[in-house]
Amino acid sequence: MATFKTITSDDIKTTTSVLNQLVDFVEEDISGSNTRKKYQVFVTSSATNAVTSSLFHTVYDQNYTLQTANELFDVTMGLYYNSEAVTGSQGATTQDTNGKLLFPSQSLMMREKISIYKQHAQLLLGNANSRFTAPFSQATPLDNNNIDEALFLNFKRLFVRDGIKRETFAIKMFQSSSAGHDTDAHPKNLSVTAVNSASGSAIFTDVGSSTSAERSPTGGDVGNIVNASNTSETVGLMFYQQGIAVFDMKKVFANQIITGSLSSVGAAASTPISASFIPGLVVSASIDDILDHITTTRFGSGSNTTLTFQNNTKINSTLYFCRATADEFNFSTNPTYTDTNGRVRVIDTGQENIEKAFAFVTTVGLYDANEELLAVAKLSRPVEKNDEKDLTFRVRLDF
Repeated sequence: MATFKTITSDDIKTTTSVLNQLVDFVEEDISGSNTRKKYQVFVTSSATNAVTSSLFHTVYDQNYTLQTANELFDVTMGLYYNSEAVTGSQGATTQDTNGKLLFPSQSLMMREKISIYKQHAQLLLGNANSRFTAPFSQATPLDNNNIDEALFLNFKRLFVRDGIKRETFAIKMFQSSSAGHDTDAHPKNLSVTAVNSASGSAIFTDVGSSTSAERSPTGGDVGNIVNASNTSETVGLMFYQQGIAVFDMKKVFANQIITGSLSSVGAAASTPISASFIPGLVVSASIDDILDHITTTRFGSGSNTTLTFQNNTKINSTLYFCRATADEFNFSTNPTYTDTNGRVRVIDTGQENIEKAFAFVTTVGLYDANEELLAVAKLSRPVEKNDEKDLTFRVRLDF
């Protein structure tokens, strides 16, 4: 018959701890064509030369056709509905009777770009018509702090876990583009050459976000992403619980002249372009063309780390302190522990009434009020228990 001892509330403690895991992504995962999956769900028409495009790309840690491939993050872009790129000369010209924005023929997927921005604003700011600003909170809003042309990085739950740890996020991007990707391998994609080259690579980080912690009612904790070489220059926002980074493309990418070709409605193959990055490219190109340009020219193509952060995994624990006093649990219920006369079996004959009972603890069982086993804790090694020892075993259940 087993011996039970009641565990009181004084013997039960609850605690929460945080485990941090370092996550890093390499350049070729983002720039590679077989590690970045497209979902071409947008089609301009059923014509032969119709333009098809995705609304976002998913970056994998290896060839996405392999079963072992893990999704790292989704990348997409969006435009604020009342920005200069939307309402300017290349933007919306009028609205129909239902309030639907109408755009000139030289623009492409404008309503989709606006919709993506609004979806992120609804999720992170609580209002689809809200505007992202960097810095997040401003006593006096300034136009140059408005994020009107946004690049969104949506990190997957596998890597974000319970959130991203403040002041651990860093990303390296090339602010200017000096070469495009192979047009033979990507005949429909934008081939880019920089005419007005700006500075090279830059590191953007959320350093300093702990001292100016901010919070969005719907998006959770927010931190400002700054230029590491000039921390007074805020270039984006990091939403830690959501695992979403929002970048102002006006600040992270030089507004250089982009030349090459891009997908065009009704064109035989592609249409030449020579225009500024903003508003030219972000208005005239499809989302696929824009993301192809950014991912293949702004992150490098080697095996170096281009993006890193630490995530938070919250571990909720219940600690049960199982106490055995000197007079308790010194005896085994195993039938072989005693002889036919009920005396403790001993090694040396004649010591049955002399040697004191002792036991080795190997397992602690937790039972409910009906004496039904709920959990079992195994010790790393047997621990001797006798009448000269008062032991406490701590059982930890994590969830």
